[in-house]
Amino acid sequence: MDCNMPDHTIEVAASEFKAKCLELLDQVAARKLDRIVITKRGRPVAVLTPPPTAEEIADGLFGCLKGQIIAPVDFDFTEPVLDEPLDAAQGILHR
Repeated sequence: MDCNMPDHTIEVAASEFKAKCLELLDQVAARKLDRIVITKRGRPVAVLTPPPTAEEIADGLFGCLKGQIIAPVDFDFTEPVLDEPLDAAQGILHR
């Protein structure tokens, strides 16, 4: 096992991973390891990482559309834009 990689990353030979996989998976699940690089004959063949948390997913979405929408300078985003009455208000459930 090579622990000299940054950010709690280890490199493990496939045979060693096979022998210690449950222990290594527990370490990844507990976030003690950020990732495991599994090698075969010294070459990386797979990378194991924990799934992102709900907070990490939300952080990745925040600002993802920045710069994608262009609105006129005088546009008021707080002003309602519905020009016609709602169908439900008129008793229409389906069109």
